[in-house]
Amino acid sequence: MMAASERQAVDFILSGGNRHDAPQGRILMETVGKLKTVIDLIMDRAFEDDFTRYIAQTLNFNPVVPPKKNRKNPWEYDRELYKRRNEIERLFRLLDGFRRIFVRFEKLDVMYMGFIKFALVYVAIC
Repeated sequence: MMAASERQAVDFILSGGNRHDAPQGRILMETVGKLKTVIDLIMDRAFEDDFTRYIAQTLNFNPVVPPKKNRKNPWEYDRELYKRRNEIERLFRLLDGFRRIFVRFEKLDVMYMGFIKFALVYVAIC
């Protein structure tokens, strides 16, 4: 999920539970497309690989992600801005409050995505 704030999602996609998040994150960034101005993109450490950061930079995102501890050439990042990552985690927590999302009652992906969209609209206006 790509979110603008703790109550506003930009876009999301479903993936298998056994899939890594980084390829899905790259797909999300590409669906948003190249931006006219550079925007900070706060990412989890799961997205700190070189390829994901390269794609983010080519699409005019400024990746704000700490390097893993075992990196040979770590980079600098905005620590204060990275602290705002908890806002996105709050959005996930709000969505988990909906039992149908948390338990995943729907068998079809289209129905599950429909309810996630419904919940996102509800969270955004309340």
